[in-house]
Amino acid sequence: MKILIVEDESALGSAVRERVREAGHVADWFTTLDDARAALAASLYDFVLLDLGLPDGDGRAFLREIRRTGSPVAVLIATARDQISERIAGLSEGADDYLVKPYDLNELVARIEAVARRYAALPDNSVTVGDVVIDIARRQLARAGRVVDLSAREWAIVELLARRPGAVCSRDLIEDVLYGLSEDVDSNAVEVFISRIRKKAGAGLITTMRGRGYRLGGAETA
Repeated sequence: MKILIVEDESALGSAVRERVREAGHVADWFTTLDDARAALAASLYDFVLLDLGLPDGDGRAFLREIRRTGSPVAVLIATARDQISERIAGLSEGADDYLVKPYDLNELVARIEAVARRYAALPDNSVTVGDVVIDIARRQLARAGRVVDLSAREWAIVELLARRPGAVCSRDLIEDVLYGLSEDVDSNAVEVFISRIRKKAGAGLITTMRGRGYRLGGAETA
């Protein structure tokens, strides 16, 4: 997933970003609501990890803005505010989960992935294409019963396509999922990763839709 971290504590924000990246996700970290708004407008995120007490405003106001737009992005509030009334308000205003500081980074990752599973339009969190089974919950791809070793970015592409069965994902969308806003992107990076996935999992797993992008399975069309 691509995750937007909004946290003004430098040590915590840096640690969270690194732990989330270790878990195989793409993460951008910002310390103010203004920067978070700009990032959310410029890039497609699956998840927002949101502190409440920020230098330029209250995170709950940002949460309300997100929900007013109808955005499907998942939101987990992570804050020092531990009052029951604050938890109820955050959840009532559209948060998917609420975590009180200090928290364990491994628990944070587990909660992020639990929320993501609830958002997935896959009842059993798995997709089958021919002899390939993609298990999103386990972050695992198996071909003919044997687990295939994928890099973090190869898996990110597979998961993106698996979460959108039948849909065509553009090259720009895939790049957006693979890279943070501050990262440089090689012009043929997506094609390189797609080629590697096909070599490992079979040519029929991902289809190129000429001039449009890629989709899981299916026949190539013009």
